[in-house]
Amino acid sequence: MGILLRRGRILFSGVTNCISLCRKQQQHCRFYHVKQKRLLLSHHFLSMNLREDSLLSQESKMGEMTCKSQRLMLLGGLIYPASPGCYHYMPYTVRAMEKLIKVIDREMQIIGGQKVNMPTLCSAKLWRASGRWELMGKELLRLADRHGQEYCLGPTHEEAITDLIASQGRLSYRELPLLLYQITRKFRDEPKPRFGLLRGREFYMKDMYTFDASEEAARHTYALVCNAYCNIFNSLGLRFVKVQAATGSIGGTMSHEFQLPADIGEDKLMTCTKCDFSANMELINSDQRYCPVCKGELVETKGIEVGHTFFLGTKYSSVFNVTLQTSQGKPTPAEMGCYGLGVTRILAASIEVLSTEDAIHWPSLITPYQVCFIPPKKGSKEEKATELLEELYDCVAEAIPQLKEEIVLDDRTHLTIGKRLKDANKLGYPYVIIGGKKALDNPSLFEVWNQKTGETLFLTREAIIDLLSKVPTC
Repeated sequence: MGILLRRGRILFSGVTNCISLCRKQQQHCRFYHVKQKRLLLSHHFLSMNLREDSLLSQESKMGEMTCKSQRLMLLGGLIYPASPGCYHYMPYTVRAMEKLIKVIDREMQIIGGQKVNMPTLCSAKLWRASGRWELMGKELLRLADRHGQEYCLGPTHEEAITDLIASQGRLSYRELPLLLYQITRKFRDEPKPRFGLLRGREFYMKDMYTFDASEEAARHTYALVCNAYCNIFNSLGLRFVKVQAATGSIGGTMSHEFQLPADIGEDKLMTCTKCDFSANMELINSDQRYCPVCKGELVETKGIEVGHTFFLGTKYSSVFNVTLQTSQGKPTPAEMGCYGLGVTRILAASIEVLSTEDAIHWPSLITPYQVCFIPPKKGSKEEKATELLEELYDCVAEAIPQLKEEIVLDDRTHLTIGKRLKDANKLGYPYVIIGGKKALDNPSLFEVWNQKTGETLFLTREAIIDLLSKVPTC
């Protein structure tokens, strides 16, 4: 029995030591895991030290920098010129765009939209059938394959979607309305690309195509989509104007543009001072000074077009034979609408209208990162605050899970706090938290800079967590 007890004590002692060792290893691994999970600015692929004169030199080969958003996005390293009207989108810009797409997807799916993805290469045969191969002229980027088949790089997809639906056979009125959309790259051979992402040759667009059983139903769908567009711009906090517009090469019988008022805008708009009438100058006489609805005075403004809607009727469905079986059993062409949102244009336009001359301001929902932590410079008197700031970073990530992937640590401690704060201003973080001299006080106070209000506060860890818990996320 004594031998058994001794063996039991030895075994228990071994288990205890093992547990103790595992706990130590677990603590070490947890610390290592936390450090690895911190988002470090030094690991981001971002051109942070760009000089304005060097960028001006690069852009002068393709066109001058002529607007605020173009200048800020280039100097912030958010985009980089590739060829005339084409840019590399850097990681921060891609994050903002993906968040914007989430906002768009949510609103499109609320109204019944289904997401598809169509080929970029569009057959010339389809475009000739609609008459737009000739109508679009030099704006189409055209090419031929090794077999001599002609294509264009799609600027829009009315022909493609209508041909797809026609291939499925006759629709039933019970299947309608049908709302299909995609978010893809589009191409347009701009004669003079300019303004960065505001007018390029390659861009991202959300395009939706709808099919209805009657004109009345199609107009109802048209109103639904327009309302969804309003919700998108409202959620982004962007002031916009919905204006009557010309149908242009798309065609149809009714069209509206969604415009962000801006001096840099290329569209001239006429808005009534007494009622909600607004129209693109293209649609009315340039000398018309009184509202056609209420006779109030019309005022001229400028805008950046970020969305466009078209009531197409049967323009495309009749050409490609998209028919449906009515409740009376008769075949009839489907009533269509098409709706575009300039995804990359919204990004640039929002920067254009919200930012200052030297700092990017993003819509809250789509800012690439919500918070930037800046520790002291290495070797400075405040260097001991680095560990305290890192602990604060970890506390925020744990206490506010929705912000875990929205915070970044500027670990470039070979640079001064002032230099990194200037870079943070360029990139547009809504909040910057600095570990300075007051972080060494008891209790620790961290400097919190609010970009939106411009105010600086000194807050405890608990107050910072309370403040950041209210930050909106996508």
